[in-house]
Amino acid sequence: MQVVRLDVMSNIGRQAARNYGASALPTFLLFDGQGQIVYRQAGLINRERVREIITTLEAKEAG
Repeated sequence: MQVVRLDVMSNIGRQAARNYGASALPTFLLFDGQGQIVYRQAGLINRERVREIITTLEAKEAG
């Protein structure tokens, strides 16, 4: 797993926000191994839901 944090005040951050339709701050995007968004959360992050999704993705990769 890799975590990337982007500053929307930077050029790359603004471009990423446009590309992924992130209009609220913060916006959390979780991608699968193929680069598809599997979870999107604007505002406070639901940590338990993120853990559940990651566990499911890991199980799919292992099985």
